[in-house]
Amino acid sequence: MAGFYEEAFSGVGVNASEEVTLYTAENRDEMIIVKDIPFYSMCEHHLLPFFGKAHIAYIPGKNKITGFSHLARVIETLARRPTTQEVLTSTAANILRKSIKPKGILIVTEAEHLCMTIRGVKKPGSMTITSAIRGCMRKDATRAEAFALIKGPK
Repeated sequence: MAGFYEEAFSGVGVNASEEVTLYTAENRDEMIIVKDIPFYSMCEHHLLPFFGKAHIAYIPGKNKITGFSHLARVIETLARRPTTQEVLTSTAANILRKSIKPKGILIVTEAEHLCMTIRGVKKPGSMTITSAIRGCMRKDATRAEAFALIKGPK
């Protein structure tokens, strides 16, 4: 059990901002999306797992980008600590906004919470979706484009 908790909480005390490395690459307001990033975390209220996937979309500012794996590492670092899905989503957006300085960023997480699956209402398969939207991603057309690309074709 100790080994499990050591791994599950390995993000405690780790600065997720340090997972981001910036690169210069010409970008003319093109959106970058990494979707279906799997994660698991522990609900800080019940100490029960929640798990799902994260989707990150951003429009670089001043030709500064980061590696795709760095986006996943930020999610992984934040997920490996007791948290809530809402805080995970918002914190990831804030860290990436500060680190990358994009024109806009949108993060969506969708997860199943075992506190709803094995206790309380006992509704396995229920998905909770949270989003954090910053900068130019708040514009209706830009937000709609990001959501459409994240959702993908049916």
